[in-house]
Amino acid sequence: MNFELTILGANAAIPAHGRFPTSQVLCVNHRYYLIDAGEGVQIQLVKYKIKINKIHAIFISHLHGDHYLGLMGLLNTMSLRGRTEPIYLHAPKGLQEIIILQLKYSYTVLNYPLHFIETNQEESVFLFEDEKVTVHTIPLTHRIPCCGFLFREKAKDKNLIKEKIPVDLSVAGRIALKKGEDFEHNNQILKNEDYTHVPNKRRSYAFCSDTIYLPSSPLIKIIQNVDLLYHEATFMHTDEKRAAQTFHSTAQQAALIAKEANVKQLILGHFSTRYYDLVPALEEAQEVFPNSLLAIEGEAFPINE
Repeated sequence: MNFELTILGANAAIPAHGRFPTSQVLCVNHRYYLIDAGEGVQIQLVKYKIKINKIHAIFISHLHGDHYLGLMGLLNTMSLRGRTEPIYLHAPKGLQEIIILQLKYSYTVLNYPLHFIETNQEESVFLFEDEKVTVHTIPLTHRIPCCGFLFREKAKDKNLIKEKIPVDLSVAGRIALKKGEDFEHNNQILKNEDYTHVPNKRRSYAFCSDTIYLPSSPLIKIIQNVDLLYHEATFMHTDEKRAAQTFHSTAQQAALIAKEANVKQLILGHFSTRYYDLVPALEEAQEVFPNSLLAIEGEAFPINE
């Protein structure tokens, strides 16, 4: 089953240097979750061949424009392309009012149900689940209410040891064993542990949008041991004071968070327009946390089973 993040945009504030504002897609077993929707998001979805109407749910971290101004156009395009399936929009208080106002004054009626779910920026709480994943909020400290999102793969079924399974075992028997249950077959109890392997581990992804760096930050406990962490790295260490003034982080600080949280891999993003060349930011992070990478548009980051 695939579990893969694709970067659509990774710039801060405005499009610059060929980079779009923040947006990305997490794909879990061919189901798509859109995370933030900066300007140009639908252009990027088309460019990287991600079908717009395959998006199941949308998560918006906060209401600075570089994180949601592409959303209205995307919602309208979904309708124009004949979407009828509902879309679930998880966002801070205020976005529902913004969207409804735009729909009202453009005399637009969407062809599909749009469900708004208000996020909690004060504490980490359960937000969403389907048959693929669960999602919890990650409180962040920014100039306005802001939260990240922690995606965890749901528990998997056990793997059958195919060479040991009786040829005539029913579908119900196979399902029972995969669910961890024993099953009676031909007057014999098939012990689950004798016929199955432990399932592959559950994978996880943490998206940490705009936030000031705080030593011993509470978010470290929330994201502990995740497979993949995206953390904003708007500035480099030489601009640390500017980062603090604007409630952002540096590449070095993002790496410190990754190291303290013992994550497997770090992706840096939300780059200031003052930086054309991002290699120095990457090198700054890698000095602290070697397994750091840049959020480059079109790049996919798979998490293997």
